Amino acid sequence: MDSYEYNELLKELTIKIDNIRQIVSPDQLQIRLGEIEEIEQGADFWSDAKNAAKVQQEKNKILSILKKYNDAKSAVDDARELLEMAQSEGDSETIEELYSDATSLEEKVSKLEVEMMLSGDDDSKNAIVSIHPGAGGTESQDWASMLYRMYLRWAERMGFKVEELDYQSGDEAGIKDVSFIIKGENAYGYMKAENGIHRLVRISPFDSNAKRHTSFSSVMVSPEVDDDIDIEIEDKDIRIDTYRASGAGGQHVNKTDSAIRITHIPTNIVVQCQNDRSQHKNKANAIKMLKSRLYELELEKQQAAKDGVEKSEIGWGHQIRSYVLAPYRQVKDTRSNIAYSNVDAILDGDITKVIEDVLISQAG
Repeated sequence: MDSYEYNELLKELTIKIDNIRQIVSPDQLQIRLGEIEEIEQGADFWSDAKNAAKVQQEKNKILSILKKYNDAKSAVDDARELLEMAQSEGDSETIEELYSDATSLEEKVSKLEVEMMLSGDDDSKNAIVSIHPGAGGTESQDWASMLYRMYLRWAERMGFKVEELDYQSGDEAGIKDVSFIIKGENAYGYMKAENGIHRLVRISPFDSNAKRHTSFSSVMVSPEVDDDIDIEIEDKDIRIDTYRASGAGGQHVNKTDSAIRITHIPTNIVVQCQNDRSQHKNKANAIKMLKSRLYELELEKQQAAKDGVEKSEIGWGHQIRSYVLAPYRQVKDTRSNIAYSNVDAILDGDITKVIEDVLISQAG
């Protein structure tokens, strides 16, 4: 990198910071922070635990946004001032250090840019994720398990926690279905980019003739609804079935009908939970999943009406991303239209860049 390129980078980053400032409105956030601090001084503030928790959550979010914005802005301002000082003093060593730090400076601003895109009403919430294999038996079931592993590894990289709600093993390999919650700041904001159909092309390990197979799995992502969102589910609209849990979890799971399956008749949405030995806890989690799916369905309807599209089936032509392992190796997202060669790393959970590229393309 030379002086001209670095100056152009600083100009570009300054424009990005200015654009982010329009989104963040730091002055307004500071005013709101002052209001919250006054509220906290109220004599009865801590007596209402639910409201206090809500206010604290808002405060923490504001503090987090302000810190990230101020850190990124200061980094760009400091780099510009240091460059001007070094150039006036002929300090080539400092200039070279600035050039070598250019990539990390750019990444810092880009990360802030992405995080500011995660400012929707639901983005900060936990994500409820369900993975369903498409047609194809063992092939698709194995692909579903590969996706599940990918998200588990990604959640670990991000410092998120995962709570499994339902897991049904495949007959020979893989999984028939899995549902889980990813818990952490902006979990849904990131994971909503994974909502859709994922396509795998590979030489099948289950085919003795070593033929190439194409498999599909759908990933459904919903924000975990909280008490602030009022979703009514009438008894007449649901059918509740109990059954004996299967798979790992100890001998007790096969002795009682602790697993719960709920069918929402008007929409034909089916959710199930067998994570806990308690039928009551499984039912509570299943209801939470159903409410989240109904909420997500309403969001999808609104977006579909806006875009003029219909819901896709799990199959050809509808995928959001293709993972090709043979005859060449490439992951390509249809929304960002970007291809990636680090296939093994992606399948091992290194998908943050892929997700961020999708968010940026959709924001544009």
